[in-house]
Amino acid sequence: MAAQQEVLQEVIIKFAGDSGDGMQLTGSQFTNNTALIGLDLATFPDFPAEIRAPIGTLPGVSGYQLRFSSDRIYTPGDECDVLVAMNAAALKVNLTAVKKGGIIIANVDGFDTKNLRLANYTDGVNPLENNSLDSYELIKMDVTKMTREALKDFTMGTKEKDRAKNMFVLGFLYWMYNRDMDNTISFLKEKFSKKSDILESNIKVLQAGYNYADTTETFTSRFTVPKAKMEPGTYRSIMGNQALTYGLIAASQKSGLPLFLGSYPITPASDILHELSRYKSFGIKTFQAEDEIAAITSAIGASYGGSIGVTTTSGPGMALKAEAMGLAVMLELPLVICDIQRGGPSTGLPTKTEQSDLLQAYYGRNGECPIPVIASSTPSDCFEVAFEAVRIAIQHMTPVILLSDGYIANGAEPWKFPQSQNLPEIKTQFKSALDEREEKFQPYTRDEKLARPWVIPGTKGFEHRIGGLEKQNITGNISYDPENHQTMVKIRQEKVDQIANHVPLQKLDSGPEKGKVLVIGWGSTYGAIKSACIDLQNEGHEVSHAHIRYIRPLPRNLGEIIGNFDKVLIPEINNGQLIKIIRDIYLVDAKGYNKIMGIPITKGEIIREVKNLL
Repeated sequence: MAAQQEVLQEVIIKFAGDSGDGMQLTGSQFTNNTALIGLDLATFPDFPAEIRAPIGTLPGVSGYQLRFSSDRIYTPGDECDVLVAMNAAALKVNLTAVKKGGIIIANVDGFDTKNLRLANYTDGVNPLENNSLDSYELIKMDVTKMTREALKDFTMGTKEKDRAKNMFVLGFLYWMYNRDMDNTISFLKEKFSKKSDILESNIKVLQAGYNYADTTETFTSRFTVPKAKMEPGTYRSIMGNQALTYGLIAASQKSGLPLFLGSYPITPASDILHELSRYKSFGIKTFQAEDEIAAITSAIGASYGGSIGVTTTSGPGMALKAEAMGLAVMLELPLVICDIQRGGPSTGLPTKTEQSDLLQAYYGRNGECPIPVIASSTPSDCFEVAFEAVRIAIQHMTPVILLSDGYIANGAEPWKFPQSQNLPEIKTQFKSALDEREEKFQPYTRDEKLARPWVIPGTKGFEHRIGGLEKQNITGNISYDPENHQTMVKIRQEKVDQIANHVPLQKLDSGPEKGKVLVIGWGSTYGAIKSACIDLQNEGHEVSHAHIRYIRPLPRNLGEIIGNFDKVLIPEINNGQLIKIIRDIYLVDAKGYNKIMGIPITKGEIIREVKNLL
């Protein structure tokens, strides 16, 4: 019997299983396939915190959520249409996120007595057999058995054969959504070109899953999602850490300066180090330091030598780098500190997302130590923000903190990437000659931006002292004079404050210029706030959305925008950090919505909060 064809506007799929079940690979392959056919998409990989949690347990569940649509989308979605559950723990962790009437594809081998016990089900209770899933469309498949059957002629151990289970599920879904398998076969050929047995077994199982879906009578529907209505151009799927890497490389090219990354591996920032290390052909130098302090101080040394110094980390590493950040402020050298935030405090939730470091970035150093702070809002936005961080650092001679987080870093979306010729130049000038009015070099004279000159070490006649001790104004000599210290503190603060004159004014992302509720966001809450505000506006509510990229200093006109609304709501994935800054500067009684669970805020939660305010 021919399968019934259905056309859908969008689909949300969650792949879930043990961390060894290959759910991240399955999700990323389905994502790449989705991008190739021109659908808008958003993803949310969800990693277990432990490197190898006990198999079959709830802490060991690894997930990958993908939403694809014919329309523009901004989040991976609130609820899933399809859940692929490779074992009982995967079902238990994710069942509440499945829509009623949604499809659950369950690997029955993962629901044996042992797996049910590990997932904390009551003895004798099997959710696949007790009618508890009657409100869903349940598809039961013995993926393990069928994978082994497909590989019965392969001289491989059972353990090696079982590693291909994810390819069976992927093949099944390719049939279900009318997809071609060629891109995944090409990926497998590239990945396992020197391991023919692994290559052939994975392709065999991929095809077996597709053929099973095509021949079984238990599932008779196929779905198609039409191509998205997007602005014409060339797109690619991009993850946040990738885009941030490319933004740094582009800034290096457009400034004409070599880029040096001094980094110590830490989740979820390590991929920036991995990615940048692949681009030595662009003059990129990467250094995996022995610790966080060595990482940032090596980057400061690179900046002193005339390179773009960059260091990457997460919250715990930011704490360790704090003293060296103060050194960079005192030296007044360009430096980019990329903080890919995660749940805290301490080591906290290493693989879960949180906007937990804003106040640390804003205030978290000894003494009066102002550093500009900017934040990316989506995976593709990381490119522009990284480029901008380098521009500000160079042109204002200051360290800059760039905030991203695990949700942005590991999420993916289509990116209409810019052409090199369309990117602005980043003007760089090293001091190598005296001005007409100068008798000798003074390292702390300043331009109209209050930036001091940048001198390559060894430039004849431009020798000068550097270090962490307070500098005398103009001369740069060590000074303990009380009045001079106050003068220098005020100058360093004013230099950062004046950056507001060299960044764009704040714009509303959507909604009227005046209204009842202004929703202010920063960072990875962008998609949920945007989606919620659009829905509320379509219902006729006077709701607007402003998303802040430049957090220190804030845009010059933000206070004026805030004054045009009766109420302000600030949703954050923390216990309320931006809201403290907004209340302090603008004396506005802003209301917060805070979610601190290691997962993103949803569109539905924001709609509910706005309606409560209304």
